[in-house]
Amino acid sequence: MKRRNTKAILLTATVLSATSTLAFAEDAQTQAELEALRARVEALEANSAGSGTGDLRVGSTSLDVYGYVKADFFYDFDFDQGDTAFVNVIGEPTAATNGKFGATVRQSRVGLRTLTPSDIGDIGGQLEVDLFGSSGTAEFRIRHANITIGDHWLIGQTWTNFMALDSYPRTVEFNGPVGVLFARTPQVRYTGKLGAHTTFTASVEENVGSSNSDDPVLTAAVEFKNDKYSARAAALYSKAKSGNTEVDQTGFTVGATAKLWKGGLFTANYTDGEAIGPYLIGGGDAIVGGRANDADGYSLELRQDIGEKLNIGIAYGSEDYDLASSTGTLAFTELETIHVNAFYKATDNLTLSAEYFYGERNDAPTGRDFDGDRIQLAAQLNF
Repeated sequence: MKRRNTKAILLTATVLSATSTLAFAEDAQTQAELEALRARVEALEANSAGSGTGDLRVGSTSLDVYGYVKADFFYDFDFDQGDTAFVNVIGEPTAATNGKFGATVRQSRVGLRTLTPSDIGDIGGQLEVDLFGSSGTAEFRIRHANITIGDHWLIGQTWTNFMALDSYPRTVEFNGPVGVLFARTPQVRYTGKLGAHTTFTASVEENVGSSNSDDPVLTAAVEFKNDKYSARAAALYSKAKSGNTEVDQTGFTVGATAKLWKGGLFTANYTDGEAIGPYLIGGGDAIVGGRANDADGYSLELRQDIGEKLNIGIAYGSEDYDLASSTGTLAFTELETIHVNAFYKATDNLTLSAEYFYGERNDAPTGRDFDGDRIQLAAQLNF
């Protein structure tokens, strides 16, 4: 990013220099104006953040463009799960296959961060999009769009405060294991310090779409983090609605990470609540037959560095619902996934990865179990 900015600035300066040469014979005042413009270009270059950070400074605001380009190639053996390993479709007759190859670049994303000093603290901004538009083709979709004020306030869309990001398992495919929370919502969030390693956060958020409630979501969380361990507990309260039926939506979640030995990482998550299916990867129904659908889920992950370039891991996830959620011709109450993967850091910015995925779901009315698996390869270039 730094090199590209420098080339653009130097090209601009060259154009200005050529223009000034032609203009000198016509107007000395124009020459002076062009010299001033050239000086401003040089000042912009001097103020650009260096050390390969990718930052650019415009006035008092710093800007950072970030993201990655990712190409995924996958093969489904039993059921066509689409661009993501979507365990909910396993068992559906319309998804059955004798083997299907697929490829996608929809996980690629780009974002912009800004930071501006002010009398009320640093004002930050973030806008990030990817290509997972709702139509199933590569269309832009907003992931994050928010403003931060100082160290305490966030206004806009980002990850729900109910979700533990540090303990989210790492996978090649987009979704990750069942049993973990996954939602980005518009919100107002406050963050405060409770000690050197502990923070408290509280938020008022919009409910996730499939909960269909007009009421806000209230969340609170406490997180402890140091160099070796992290632990986070969060609670949620709102309402969920289906037709004329409205029920309480309540839940709690805990997540933890531990670096137990050199190069090793263990993560764990547990979630339990009423009508919280829309927040989980499996996306079970919040209300079934006029009743709140109780749900719980958990995930476990173990990762290990092998040398400086290779990282391998395995993650297991499980979700269980009291009431069955319909997915077409079938309905499920139980979901399980296993991800086994490896990430190879070819360069500082380029990562090559491979993954084996296994998913299992039941058909609650008949008691039958269905399973499916896929293999996936990917290349990701960060910038």
